[in-house]
Amino acid sequence: MPARQDIKKILLIGSGPIVIGQACEFDYSGTQAVKALKEEGYQVVLVNPNPATVMTTPGIADSIYVEPLSPEYLEKIIATEHPDALIPTMGGQTGLNLAMKLHELGMLERYGIEVIGANVNSIRLAEDRGEFKRVAAEIGLDTPRSEMKKTIHGAREFAAEVGLPLVIRPSYTLGGQGGAIAYTHDQLDVLMERALDESPIHECLIEESLIGWKEFEMEVMRDRADNAVVICSIENIDPMGVHTGDSITVAPIQTLSDREYQQMRTASLEVLRAIGVDCGGSNVQFAISPTDGRMVIIEMNPRVSRSSALASKATGFPIARCAAKLAVGYTLDEIINDITGKTVSCFEPALDYCAVKVPRFETEKFPQAYQELGTQMKSVGESLALGRTFLEALNKAIRAAEMKYEGIQELNIGYDGLDRMLNTLHPLRFFATYTVIKREGQRSLERLHRMTGYDIWFLSQLLKQIDLEDKLTAGGLNDELLLEAKRMGISDKRIAAIAGLSPAEVEKARERGGLHASFHCVDTCAGEFTAETPYFYSTYGEVDEGEPCNKNAVIILASGPNRIGQGLEFDTCCTLASLAYRKQGYQTILINSNPETVSTDFNISSRLYLEPLTVEHVAEVMRKEKVSRVVVQLGGQTPLNMAEDLEKRGAHIVGTAVKSIFDAEDRGLFASLLKKLGLKQPENRMAGNLSEVRKLAKEIGYPVLLRPSFVLGGRSMFIAFH
Repeated sequence: MPARQDIKKILLIGSGPIVIGQACEFDYSGTQAVKALKEEGYQVVLVNPNPATVMTTPGIADSIYVEPLSPEYLEKIIATEHPDALIPTMGGQTGLNLAMKLHELGMLERYGIEVIGANVNSIRLAEDRGEFKRVAAEIGLDTPRSEMKKTIHGAREFAAEVGLPLVIRPSYTLGGQGGAIAYTHDQLDVLMERALDESPIHECLIEESLIGWKEFEMEVMRDRADNAVVICSIENIDPMGVHTGDSITVAPIQTLSDREYQQMRTASLEVLRAIGVDCGGSNVQFAISPTDGRMVIIEMNPRVSRSSALASKATGFPIARCAAKLAVGYTLDEIINDITGKTVSCFEPALDYCAVKVPRFETEKFPQAYQELGTQMKSVGESLALGRTFLEALNKAIRAAEMKYEGIQELNIGYDGLDRMLNTLHPLRFFATYTVIKREGQRSLERLHRMTGYDIWFLSQLLKQIDLEDKLTAGGLNDELLLEAKRMGISDKRIAAIAGLSPAEVEKARERGGLHASFHCVDTCAGEFTAETPYFYSTYGEVDEGEPCNKNAVIILASGPNRIGQGLEFDTCCTLASLAYRKQGYQTILINSNPETVSTDFNISSRLYLEPLTVEHVAEVMRKEKVSRVVVQLGGQTPLNMAEDLEKRGAHIVGTAVKSIFDAEDRGLFASLLKKLGLKQPENRMAGNLSEVRKLAKEIGYPVLLRPSFVLGGRSMFIAFH
């Protein structure tokens, strides 16, 4: 089917400001959709008030409106632009809710605008909890026992019938907003009141608790000719009770039998057909009982999501791009996969590696808010890593999350602290589990499985790494153990700590043995077709794929996972820099670990490396590509903090010199510079330990501001009054 000729101008709604649960994944999907639509000759009108995004960069869309996402502003834009169609599925929950509001107000009918990507009825069926439950039942799918309630009294009646705990899910919200688990009747009243306020239609689904069940997601696409494919299967390591955005996840699914997987695959496609999504992607969530294997469907999103961005980067399949083309009339068999340049988009991706996502929490800035996770998302960002095994990808992803851990490792706390983490939905519960296995060995696996709900397979993987670490501790480092450790994704720093060596000694041992990273292409098809778009991940002990870039190349270090103080704006900087370099005839090599971003799109750079932003990983890319020019100023604090170490390894820092970076980032050097220039500054001193802090604070006089060097967004800054 050719692209529709009756549509000339398309309105695309963005997701607005970044919030927890709705972040830069929608800048990625929106930007990809705009580019895909413009390729087909459509005029694109974009509405989004977020100035930090790539999508609001002048020239991306034909018309860009930085206006509030509300019906009154949209009507003015519609009256000015007269679009023929509206795509709401690239703007997260904000985009869907606004489209539904425009429909209810009669605005779409009044101006003759067609909703494409997902029609109004499909959105209603998927987003209305009660309607979704009805549709699932009609096609024979099991759902949790539940009822729609509009009052606290109604929730109490259901609790009397079913018992506690109960899960509360407001209709038409994102990221589990307003959702919670009520364990007591008092909690039920309070949480129900809040959830009703959060729901735009003042309605909630109250359902039986599936806490402890295994949780899975399927990213699926369907076109109007009923071609339907599974793009990616994703398994949550955390059981039900933790929002999927806050769980460590792995793709493809690891612990289901083929029969169970095929049952879930069939159910995913059946629900897509029943809801009526026939021109785009969706994600469908399932839970499976670990005791009897009962499978229930939880929900689906009739739009792209954070999971869509994750699945796109994990597989190399550009979901948002394909969804935009499906929306204007193409079918999956007509869209060529840009990664291979040969296969069509109804060719399901096949992975010969594991992809692991690790959420990032801001526990340092908001420690009280993160004592326990739940059904409402609390992570501010996430990292993604690829590896030949689960352990390799897990260790790399943890390192990439930049939480001061080198990978999965032991926590330095006692059993009281560990028990608190194990018996609550703590952000570090997987680390606590590892710590107990490290101390107690295999005999602890069954007990930990019962306590946490983690599948025995994941616990056995942790034990596998611990066995290797015990060998490193007992026998020291040799070439065989070193290779095994690197194939598990363990960093030089971590190996050094385990073996009682310095990181420099481990690095020298690798050099002596000629042990360096090899890189594989992400090709969507497990090596059956050659990838035309160079998109790489590292591993060890295997044949390297791809020749180095030419001499006219530069490496751009991006910003890693989103966090408070280092977010979308830096990704926009790196993306625009890469495009500008390429326009000037340079090849760009972009390194990043954030699956939500435009910068990790397959066609933004000449080469993309999905790798942790550490000196070790960047140095290995430099070595493979034989490129020394490195841009560090555009990716926020993370690349800046690596500048000196990279320069020692032969990097030529493009732009601001390392000395100048230190003059600006080191508080003491900056103060000296201001003094030399004769500029006024607050009275200040530099201190290196607590006793110096106390002494110098008295000299200055309270209150004093404590400001660490080389941080962004005021991290670890405090005002001390005494």
